[in-house]
Amino acid sequence: MSEWLGAAADAIAREAGIDRSTLDLSEGDKESILEVAAFAAHESGARLNAPLLCYLLGRASREAELEQLAAAVRATVP
Repeated sequence: MSEWLGAAADAIAREAGIDRSTLDLSEGDKESILEVAAFAAHESGARLNAPLLCYLLGRASREAELEQLAAAVRATVP
């Protein structure tokens, strides 16, 4: 995680009252998130969909694995 992103994660954890470690990203998670963000921007034709989709993935990842969710999104386009 970059220094900037780490500082942002620190602030989010503090404000949310959660353990900072819950916001750590594995290399696999980073790759999945960036790939699905690129997919969203490219397939939808609107770059703004990328961060919004990532937000939705983050919310849903409380209930399912990130890679499983990303695969479901990629499956929306034949």
